[in-house]
Amino acid sequence: MPIYEYKCNDCGRVQEFLVIGGSETRIVCPECGSENMEKVLSPASFINAGSYRSPGKTCCGRDERCDSPPCATGGRCRRDRL
Repeated sequence: MPIYEYKCNDCGRVQEFLVIGGSETRIVCPECGSENMEKVLSPASFINAGSYRSPGKTCCGRDERCDSPPCATGGRCRRDRL
């Protein structure tokens, strides 16, 4: 079920709506009650798998630093350089 952003053409409010596929969803502005809504193109959001690290863990999952190969070059995780 995707979330879409809609802009009210009457009051200008932008609001997110959960749209269930295959059904005609009635989109109404929560601010002014207008049905004069227009779907807006919102930027995509991506998560880089290498950018998330659990606290206290290195990129390879070890608790200690990656001081030696295969994980490190020069004392830094290789993934930090990507």
